[in-house]
Amino acid sequence: MTKPIKNTSSDFEQVILLITEARNRVYSKANAELVMLYFNIGKIVSEKVSIGNWGDGTVNDLAEYIIEKQPLLKGFNRRGLYRMKQFYEVYSDKQIVSALLTQLKDKEKLNVSPAVSQIQVESNNQKVTPVVTQLENNIFTFCKRILSKTNWTHHLLIFSKTKSIEEKSFSEIFYRNEQ
Repeated sequence: MTKPIKNTSSDFEQVILLITEARNRVYSKANAELVMLYFNIGKIVSEKVSIGNWGDGTVNDLAEYIIEKQPLLKGFNRRGLYRMKQFYEVYSDKQIVSALLTQLKDKEKLNVSPAVSQIQVESNNQKVTPVVTQLENNIFTFCKRILSKTNWTHHLLIFSKTKSIEEKSFSEIFYRNEQ
């Protein structure tokens, strides 16, 4: 005869809760890595296109090359690569980063100097100053700590539904507050 088990329901629920929490952490980390990957690929494509080394044909060639070398990967077609480029360009824009860092600095406990969070860097400025270098570091920090917590689909929605810096900033902050 088997011995009756007591209070197993709450124990079982605790195990299910641990599994669910671990799964959510894995999804979150995987999403963060994907967002950083897309940001970095977008940076390469953006920089190559902007200096004239690459054109539409080269981006198409890259898409075909990725498909040839990694046939199981999805989303690295021409359209996907241009979305990654757009993602990088939107979130490396000094005005957007400055506005969002200013609004999120205290909440996220980011290490951002007041000067960097308030400056507006001109896009034609080619000088590398400590402030610009710190801002570039903050763009990477911003992407890693803030943008990587938003899933890729939500970023695509922001691109398609917003036009101005203010709308993009609001959408990012609103999404972060809903989490």
